[in-house]
Amino acid sequence: MTGVWHYIPPIEASGETQMAIDAWLLDQHLQGKIPSVLRFYTWQPVAISLGYHQRKYPDFWNDLTYQGKKIDLVRRPSGGRAVLHQGDLTYAIITSGLKGSRQTNYETLCQFLIAGFGELGIPLSYGHQQRNYGHFDSCFRTHTKADLVTESGYKLIGSAQLRRQGAILQHGSIRLNPDPELYEKVFGETLQPISHSKWYSYSQIISILFQALQNCLDITFLEIASSFDLVEMYKIENY
Repeated sequence: MTGVWHYIPPIEASGETQMAIDAWLLDQHLQGKIPSVLRFYTWQPVAISLGYHQRKYPDFWNDLTYQGKKIDLVRRPSGGRAVLHQGDLTYAIITSGLKGSRQTNYETLCQFLIAGFGELGIPLSYGHQQRNYGHFDSCFRTHTKADLVTESGYKLIGSAQLRRQGAILQHGSIRLNPDPELYEKVFGETLQPISHSKWYSYSQIISILFQALQNCLDITFLEIASSFDLVEMYKIENY
């Protein structure tokens, strides 16, 4: 896990593009073309991402709008339940060479999130495996041992993995400033409020998490030239 990683500057793009880039980076890593990768991104337009195996969801999700724009409905390459990507920041890690169980791997890759938010005065701990997780539409309706919750029980970060040939794509949604009315419209339930994270900008949080990952895993980042380069590389590779 030590050594040089690639860091990709934040990208705002559609859900389809973001998921395609994550999958492409995993393929590039498996082919030995790039080292491990960290990136952060946001979704534009607002989207609902479905877990890879999540086949049932409400029909009305296909026709949802937010602030005059249609809400995208996309499928993640990873598992889990549906996530509403509005007011959140997504992180993605592509790496390999981890030993141990799936839970051990989650704990290795999530430690930078715990350390980073600890610096922001937001203690986080792992959730508990809850029964009937698969019966809920929303990923944030409940939590598992892969998720991170605040002291009040608020699920701040939901993470999921795709594992392939010894490599891992782990990405997760960090809920920072969600719209309670939209959340209730989508999932039919009240969103538990959180008061801390909205005090910090996305750039501040990214900066702290960036440094936390370096410290936790003893790595050095090589930043690619720009997020534009990544999107252009993806387009060329998939022309």
